[in-house]
Amino acid sequence: MTRKKWKALLFNLISFATLYTVFYIIIINFTNLTGFWIPVTSFIVATILAPRFQAINYRGEEKLVMSWIFLKGIKEIK
Repeated sequence: MTRKKWKALLFNLISFATLYTVFYIIIINFTNLTGFWIPVTSFIVATILAPRFQAINYRGEEKLVMSWIFLKGIKEIK
């Protein structure tokens, strides 16, 4: 794997883990869910809301791009 692919994997992991933790805490404190449903709900919400990072080859140059539900289009990460 190239450096950009590792960076994309790391960014995906960090963004998912952060959102998962935040929603886990929110669900525990503000809902009546118990047991198995707390982590499952956190996983689903974090999967939907986390940005997606990907390393692509564009005109012979590898670039790191991001796609997110709250942003229109694809953004290049420098």
